[in-house]
Amino acid sequence: MAVSPVAVGSRPDRAVLLAVTCLGQFMVLLDNTIVGAALPDMQHRLHTQLTGLQWIVDAYVLLVAMLLLSGGVFADRFGRKRVYLTGVAVFTAASALCSIAPSLGWLVAGRVLQGIGAAALSPASLALLVAAHPVPQERIKAIGLWAGFSGIGLAAGPVAGGVLTDAFGWPAIFLINLPIGAALLLVGLRSLGETRNPSAPAIDIPGTVLSVLWVGALTYGLIEGGARGWTSPVILGSFAAAVTLLAAFVAVEVRRPAPMLPLRLFRERLFSVSNTAMIVVGFALMGSSFFFSQFFVYVQGSSILRAGLQTLPVSLGMVIVSPYAGRLAARYGFRVVVTIGLALAGLGLLALGTVHADTGYGNVWWRLGAVGIGFALTLSPLTGAAIQAVSPQEGGLASGISSTTRQIGAVLGVAVLGAVVRTRQSDGASFEAGLDSAFLAAGAVTLATAVFTGLWLARSKPAEGSAAPQRSADPDTATAVHEAAANSPG
Repeated sequence: MAVSPVAVGSRPDRAVLLAVTCLGQFMVLLDNTIVGAALPDMQHRLHTQLTGLQWIVDAYVLLVAMLLLSGGVFADRFGRKRVYLTGVAVFTAASALCSIAPSLGWLVAGRVLQGIGAAALSPASLALLVAAHPVPQERIKAIGLWAGFSGIGLAAGPVAGGVLTDAFGWPAIFLINLPIGAALLLVGLRSLGETRNPSAPAIDIPGTVLSVLWVGALTYGLIEGGARGWTSPVILGSFAAAVTLLAAFVAVEVRRPAPMLPLRLFRERLFSVSNTAMIVVGFALMGSSFFFSQFFVYVQGSSILRAGLQTLPVSLGMVIVSPYAGRLAARYGFRVVVTIGLALAGLGLLALGTVHADTGYGNVWWRLGAVGIGFALTLSPLTGAAIQAVSPQEGGLASGISSTTRQIGAVLGVAVLGAVVRTRQSDGASFEAGLDSAFLAAGAVTLATAVFTGLWLARSKPAEGSAAPQRSADPDTATAVHEAAANSPG
């Protein structure tokens, strides 16, 4: 790996690099939660329905999910500084577009561009950090700070979103990214050193394109099905296209020497079970979070600012508990910790399905906290289980796949639970009743997965001597990705 002297130079240089990379990741994580607080205002000002709100969220998450693995390979191959700053520039420009979007279509287009920028920015920021800290102990500390900033962004999103939207309207949640992005570009261009991996594998362009298309087609059918009718030709056609594109994706990945998603890894039970559970975590967590602010605003009559504060127990529970989840898994085993976490989250979601307009907040916050704590107990142990199932050289790839499956679950969660609400409303039920059904559905799926992991998430023999090229920059980067996943709340 070619590393420039600036990248691993003096401590002031490293301090600047740490600040730049952490702030970039903070911006991405902030965007994950800040939008949720502004959804009611977006619905009012853009005159859109639930379907439109689903696209505002899923347009971003879909692109992040499908481009995250390729973003890391781009950074290794073409230069981490170059890809990082390009990601920052795209994300910042897209935020500006979102803030001035005159219609839902323009806002969704801006969210797509934000997703592309985030998929480049996030893995490149970690790769830059790793290259600048070759000593393991220093690297672990740096990654801890990087993950800590992620947690701050996650927790700050609902509050910042509520404050900005209440004071200035929803465009302000995107305008906040402009000064951050401009500062990152100015400092990054002058201070960051370039690093790359000359032996990085070729980019799997066919696999990347097909992955975006098949998940996109499936998402379209799920989101639009409630509005257009589940048996309408366009919806049936989108589901048929999703199946066809998925088959094409599998066929391409099986034949490529260096696929973005080596399907052979799923022969390992531990890898398959952990990633299946991670899909459910993304599904239930993101799908239910999509409705939290809407519940407080539309069902209980809270202001947007108050609703943002009322959703805090979820993100705080995740931020506080996540750093300990990996340690608990190391002591008691993946299966015990993940099963308890899923069961706690599932029970919390079921409890949320019984709250009503007149339920006092004193009887709501602990349910939200249970959801956050439960899912916090699952994230890093599931990633650790996936990594344990593969060879050491593929640890970075396994961690990246774990993140991708969680994001795919998030896309489907917003689409499916939104479809549950719309279907109930089309049958004459109130929005409150539709939300109750969505929370109950998410809780039931999560509890079923707790049983599934309790039975099947057992230790399996790690894969040996893989012949496929590793997708991470180098062994240090693979280790760093694992360390970051074990410390990051989101």
